[in-house]
Amino acid sequence: MSRPSGAGSTARPRGRARPDPRGTVRAGLVASLAVMAASWGVGWLPMTPSSAFSGSTLLVPLRTGLPGVLACAVLLALGTFGLVRAWLRLGRALDGRWEEHAGLPARAAWLWSAPLMLALPIFSRDVFSYLQQGRLLSLGLDPYQSGVSRLSGWFMQGADSLWAESPSPYGPLFLLFAEGIWHVTGGQVELSVTAFRLLALAGLGLCVWALPRLAAPGGRCGPWAVWVVAANPLFLLYMVAGAHNDALMVGLLLAGLALMVRAPRRRVTALWGIVLVALSVAIKPLTALLLPFVGLLLPAGAAPFRPGAPRMRRTRRLGPWITTATAALAVLTVLGALSGLWFGWVRAMTTSGDAAFPYAPAGLVGLALGWAVDAVSPLPARQVAGWFYTALTAVTLAFTAGLALRRRAPEPLAASAAVLVVAILAAPIVQPWYLLWVLPLLACAPRPLPGPADHPRWLGWVTAAAVLVLAAVGVVDQLSVAQWLPLWLVRAVAAAAALGAAAWIVRGDPATAAVFPRGRGAPPDETIEPREPMSAPARPADTVQE
Repeated sequence: MSRPSGAGSTARPRGRARPDPRGTVRAGLVASLAVMAASWGVGWLPMTPSSAFSGSTLLVPLRTGLPGVLACAVLLALGTFGLVRAWLRLGRALDGRWEEHAGLPARAAWLWSAPLMLALPIFSRDVFSYLQQGRLLSLGLDPYQSGVSRLSGWFMQGADSLWAESPSPYGPLFLLFAEGIWHVTGGQVELSVTAFRLLALAGLGLCVWALPRLAAPGGRCGPWAVWVVAANPLFLLYMVAGAHNDALMVGLLLAGLALMVRAPRRRVTALWGIVLVALSVAIKPLTALLLPFVGLLLPAGAAPFRPGAPRMRRTRRLGPWITTATAALAVLTVLGALSGLWFGWVRAMTTSGDAAFPYAPAGLVGLALGWAVDAVSPLPARQVAGWFYTALTAVTLAFTAGLALRRRAPEPLAASAAVLVVAILAAPIVQPWYLLWVLPLLACAPRPLPGPADHPRWLGWVTAAAVLVLAAVGVVDQLSVAQWLPLWLVRAVAAAAALGAAAWIVRGDPATAAVFPRGRGAPPDETIEPREPMSAPARPADTVQE
């Protein structure tokens, strides 16, 4: 991406005309509608009487015949990459004039999400496992002790066998939500999926609110952060269409951080920020790893959240850490009591049960190690793999502690992103949407030095490349195809359509080809920026605060 001008710059682009911003939003809406229609043929739909559409005469030709399934697979690929193209063109159209169209990225995110609310679950079927875990809790069973296989008809209800005997990896607040949805909807599939999607929309709303407020104090461009995170096709497809609880987890985390950095001298507001972060832990406990860095944002002893701010000494971190731990513990204790699960999630965090995802390097190594040891000793493969995963969890905890206890306090957002990267690499399960845990933190991390509002250019094109790859993974890997149809053929056709669309984005469309270093489209628009004197920081960024 070309370098953006600062807020309020009078820069004038030259060269090839940019895409029309509002035209790209309309194109994205058309692509989202195509994804919605395609999901009716290849989205996840359990064959259960609780589904209003499982026997629908409207969907039968799309889901049971090879021509209909192939057409929907192609439409899903074209719609997905049409959404990617619209997102990239919107970024090109606004490059250098983000503040002029500050509300457009958020408007695009909401507009592109609307049709996906009517889609069948795509790119994942975890939402059906969410519902069964709520059912477990409603029956008085502990989801941290029992897998969904304890329930009659769990597989026909759409739950993935990956979680059949695995403990729930979710926090008590989300399990309370899942139990409430089970009671309110009676387990009816479409109503339940809609309810979980409303939680995802709440997460989207929190992200849209928090990102500009978190980015601005650190000298980052808020509208760009909204574009790269909330309007991102991965967020819309995996979080909204896929109804993942990660959207709410990330939204609560960002909102809590935004409250803390926007009110550096208001302790009550900062404490509310900790409460929101603790609620994100209660959705998905992984964010508990970030609490030491959240504490560095407290008014008591924390350096201002700005480029070039001095760093805090170790002796001044104890008070903020105690405050953060006490507030978070109080929130989690209340939620544990309300759910009756208390702190069962702590044990669940250290194990994946039988679950290991093929794309996770750590998961593959653990399985291979377990099989190898099982072949030459009486130790079972599952137990050996579990030991290996526990050791990797210890490595993640050690890395987190070492980073938090450095002599010079790390920058909180960048340190949080680093911890999440290590946790993802050490996990036995890695999913494509895990990128969205790290991306908002990197997009909002403060600049090293003061200056006009800017964004990290490298993050833009790395994210664009990752979106292309991970969108293709979802299009090819996550297809619901009847057992009597050749899955390999449907996937091959979907892959061909996805690769063709991706090739056009990278090399055919001048506006999107310019995003990628090796694109053969037109060169990036050149932007002439007036030279502005940069104020020197009062002290170097790595100065220790006395």
